[in-house]
Amino acid sequence: MSQNSDITLYTTQTPNGIKISITLEELGIPYKVQKIEISKNTQKEDWFLAINPNGRIPALTDTFTDGKQINLFESGSIMQYLVDRYDTEHKISFPRGSREWYEMNNWLFFQNAGVGPMQGQASKYCILRVMRGYEERMYEVEAEKGTVLTSYVVFEMNKVHELTFLSKTISRATRPNTSNLSHYGWVAAAGWAGIDTTDFPALMAWEERMTARPGVEKGRHVPDPHTIKETLKDKKKVEEIAASSSNWVQAGMKEDAAKLAK
Repeated sequence: MSQNSDITLYTTQTPNGIKISITLEELGIPYKVQKIEISKNTQKEDWFLAINPNGRIPALTDTFTDGKQINLFESGSIMQYLVDRYDTEHKISFPRGSREWYEMNNWLFFQNAGVGPMQGQASKYCILRVMRGYEERMYEVEAEKGTVLTSYVVFEMNKVHELTFLSKTISRATRPNTSNLSHYGWVAAAGWAGIDTTDFPALMAWEERMTARPGVEKGRHVPDPHTIKETLKDKKKVEEIAASSSNWVQAGMKEDAAKLAK
């Protein structure tokens, strides 16, 4: 694996954000970090939009093989770039075109197209419950939560540990892949969406194994400490965070609606 990178990661402490820092740590790639203050709409500033026109984190820049800067956005795209270019030893991936590569991609896209968006919406509605006028819209919370629960049932029925380490020729205790790294932050944040992971023992065991990995442990604390488990145990803290987050969440929704109206 080449260590000749010039990577800057633009991120904040979110499930999608830590996907990339965990991937970088698992691969041992040196990188710089620039924290994006999403509550201050830093991600909507012109300099950032030049990197990601969609104005969301994570984003990443690197010097490409032609010597010019390449801009990457969307967490799945960034992860694929990192493994294609830097994971030549297939530490967290499989040879492109192999059976394992396709099976891994099933779960990677399952997260990017399903778990992430649906759990994100469920978490958003849970936050917005603290706002006036959202109490009577509990059906939206429960609808999104139900969709997320379906995904978690799929995890559990597949015994998670079986889908986690797809290669039968490598020790399952030491062989995660990008699909696992992609899911980790969302599973850790399940409580924000009203999901009780104690209902899913195989999933809890998988999360513990992932957290025990040095790369995951280091990467999940970028750019700030990953304290979501501790926070969820403190009801008052959860309410404070939800209240402070509701304004910028609502502002973001209004901004997206305005874009669609144009």
